[in-house]
Amino acid sequence: MDYFIRPGLRFDVHDSGPAEASAVVLLHGFPQQPSSFAAVASRLNAAGLRTLLPSQRGYAAAARPTRRRDYRTAATAADVTALLDTAGLAKAHIVGHDWGGIQAWGAAGWRPDRVASLTVLSTPHPAAFRKSLLTSRQGLVSWYIALFQLPALPERLAQRTLAKSLRDNGLPDDFADRYAAAMAEPGALTGALNWYRGIPFSTQPPLGRITVPTTYVWGRQDFALARAAAELTADYVVGPYEAVELDAGHWLPETEPDAVADAILARVQST
Repeated sequence: MDYFIRPGLRFDVHDSGPAEASAVVLLHGFPQQPSSFAAVASRLNAAGLRTLLPSQRGYAAAARPTRRRDYRTAATAADVTALLDTAGLAKAHIVGHDWGGIQAWGAAGWRPDRVASLTVLSTPHPAAFRKSLLTSRQGLVSWYIALFQLPALPERLAQRTLAKSLRDNGLPDDFADRYAAAMAEPGALTGALNWYRGIPFSTQPPLGRITVPTTYVWGRQDFALARAAAELTADYVVGPYEAVELDAGHWLPETEPDAVADAILARVQST
């Protein structure tokens, strides 16, 4: 498949691997592109799995709604279901990183009937994250979320500093330059930042404990997501659960593709 449709939106999809094999959906975060998972997808394809890498809402002109509420987690999680419907898949293994991780938690929590397994990279369960804001240094680490709620100013700042900020936070130069170039397209940065601006609209429906088989992969050097939320995540999964801690930073698909692929394969094979 090359794309799927939501009302008024068209999402491009990179589909590779054996067409009849078990499918793995790989969801990128901010300010990434589907290519962030290229090395991971190659490993999964070599292991006999099909991979589907969608471009997220806000990241392309054909899938860029303007309202903040259109970026709430209920809407982005429903994108996953629409992708599966278009691909003719009753279920798939769902993998998400960063904002794609929040989307993946939502898909698994609200539509467990469509999720064969869940692997989340970096991003803790949303309830674990909220609790950590009050019980750890996570609130200080997450100061930028409040900044991103402002109109226009975050775009002006990011236009000047995005590539350097990504490199300073551990993203390899080639990825940093590629993502910054994509965000320079008209409207792209606002679309990507709107995932943060959708947070106030993401409280309903409540996301409970996860029942599907789940692996959570976290890098202990992550600049954005501290240990407290990572450890609290276990409290919000009642299905089979494994936590994998890496000596790595935030950008796990780009910097640790083999470790990420190993974690996904282990979860898929055990399901």
